[in-house]
Amino acid sequence: MSRCYFCGQEILEERITRSSVCSKCGRDLKICLHCKFYKPGAHWDCWETITEPVREKDKVNFCDYFVLNPDIGPPGKEDKVKGARARFESLFKDE
Repeated sequence: MSRCYFCGQEILEERITRSSVCSKCGRDLKICLHCKFYKPGAHWDCWETITEPVREKDKVNFCDYFVLNPDIGPPGKEDKVKGARARFESLFKDE
């Protein structure tokens, strides 16, 4: 069951488009943070072979690879620390 990354509301939509928003908090749903291919620390934080980075992971984007992650939900403190560490370490990678 997918939940909004920001508020935890269950995402009931079967098809997520650029105009899809959370029914509770109104935040965008087609974002990297909701995608099953989002992987902090991977090349451009994505398991797919995207051709250019998506800079704002929490904003709607045009990615054609987007697939809603069935296991997503609001981050706990540990997830925030892992994400921050991965972003920090990515600053020192050669791209």
